[in-house]
Amino acid sequence: MNLKDLYINFFVSKGHKQIPSAPVVPENDPSVLFNTAGMQPLIPYLMGQSHPYGTRLTDYQKCVRTNDLDNIGDSYHHTFFEMLGNWSLGDYFKKEAITWSFEFLTKVLNIPVERLAVTVFAGNDLIPFDQESHDLWLSLGIPEERIARTTEDNFWIAGETGPCGSDTEMFYWRSNDPIPKKFDTEDVRWVEIWNDVFMQFNKDENGVITDLPKKNVDTGMGVERTTAILEGVNDNYQSSIWKPVISLIEEISGLPYENNEKSMRIIADHLRTAVFILADPAGIKPSNTDQGYILRRLIRRAIRHAKKLNIDINSDWEQQIASKLMDQYEVYYSELKDNRQVVLEGLTNEKVKFNRTLEKGLREFEKVTRDNQDIDGVTAFHLFDTYGFPIELTEELAKEKGLNVDIEGYKTKFKEHQELSRTASAGKFKGGLAGNSEVETKYHTATHLLNAALKKVIGPTVHQMGSNITDERMRFDFSCDHKLSDEEKKQAEDLVNGWIQEGLEVKRLEMPKQEAIDSGAECMFIEKYPDIVSVYVIGDGVSKELCGGPHVNNTKEIGKFKIVKEEASSQGVRRIKAVIEEE
Repeated sequence: MNLKDLYINFFVSKGHKQIPSAPVVPENDPSVLFNTAGMQPLIPYLMGQSHPYGTRLTDYQKCVRTNDLDNIGDSYHHTFFEMLGNWSLGDYFKKEAITWSFEFLTKVLNIPVERLAVTVFAGNDLIPFDQESHDLWLSLGIPEERIARTTEDNFWIAGETGPCGSDTEMFYWRSNDPIPKKFDTEDVRWVEIWNDVFMQFNKDENGVITDLPKKNVDTGMGVERTTAILEGVNDNYQSSIWKPVISLIEEISGLPYENNEKSMRIIADHLRTAVFILADPAGIKPSNTDQGYILRRLIRRAIRHAKKLNIDINSDWEQQIASKLMDQYEVYYSELKDNRQVVLEGLTNEKVKFNRTLEKGLREFEKVTRDNQDIDGVTAFHLFDTYGFPIELTEELAKEKGLNVDIEGYKTKFKEHQELSRTASAGKFKGGLAGNSEVETKYHTATHLLNAALKKVIGPTVHQMGSNITDERMRFDFSCDHKLSDEEKKQAEDLVNGWIQEGLEVKRLEMPKQEAIDSGAECMFIEKYPDIVSVYVIGDGVSKELCGGPHVNNTKEIGKFKIVKEEASSQGVRRIKAVIEEE
């Protein structure tokens, strides 16, 4: 039995309900491009909304982080990873969370106590030392010398304000060296494997800390890192998770992993992430914006490193690797089975496009060097950004012509580009843990009304295909085979505003998923929902949809709805951009 199954079975035995992994592309959360942490999809419930599955939850969650893309190639960074989590929503607190963490590590995973160490919150001017966590660890058998007290690393808050609290982190001695008696948090041989966060306070705009009426527990354990630890390897890519893929890359390239680690890790990591993004219900395709831009960068970087390994790019190498990955994960994530062909076609289409781009890049290189001038930093970066030329390729080609490349100038331009990318994908929640302002909540409900209006104006075959909401506008994608006429747009807008003016009640119901579907509830991405779902009903038959919320209580709260643009999104899909104006 692998780590995911052991974890889920353990916490189910402690009264937790397993919830399905949310998609990697978050629905209606503009603050991030991807789900970056196990707790992210649970934000509404950590803020107080009741969860259909109760107060004890557990899952394994697909996560994507691309803010440290340039670190991929080392032994432990990944762009896609899985997080194991268990949550208490106002139920149990420190005693149970810490006791169960210790039990899972020592009794289920059979980690010797002498290889464990922990950190606890040392306290500051506002919040005292976490004596309770300290004493719990002591009572379980962690000696005083292995309990470190830190301040910054053991206090958690998602943003500047909102729910917050101390946390306790668990570390494993990942070395064959003798285990020191005292735990030194600066010693890199101690590796963090688990974190229990205790949300017991609220921090307001003035920095004032008060107790929360309900205390929550949020925990996280990384599958890749913990698996490597349990298997005794210091390179994550040598664990059982990665071994089949690395072995296949060795076979395709005819080269050994040793001395080719960086390129093989990048190919394995980037294609795994690309597979999950392409298979996601959001229907992301490689492009030059948002998630599509990240996807394109990942595929193209994998192709460049395949070239470094002398892999025949025109062969089906990427399909072989993607198929191996999907075989490995489809038992846990059904979208990989359902969208297998979509994934394979997406990878191959981007490969073909990139090969053409590389040819254009070579022509561009010949053009900029025809006068035998050295290549400045701006030109070198242009070759990278527009044609996908890695700086190493530009240097190699320049050297053949006896030319120099302004590497420092290139690095300056690259750093500017990196900062822009980091800003786009840093994954910081806006407005603290909530992630949804009052205005965004209005937009959430407006998408339901627009969906209902389009069904009346165009026909019942219209379905929501995606949405994106900020506190300034909403974007709504829907299935439709034609450009909307001005009359159709006006009819839809008038219907939405009519329902808003009627002051319709917005009710949240809980019911089994199949019952919700049978009752006619609209749903996008049905597979992402658990067996018990939230259904939002607006008025008497105006709208009924499965949704995680949040929503207004009455349509009167929304304001005036205005369509500002209607355009094509992709084949058979149209996009409406709309705003809400204060009346």
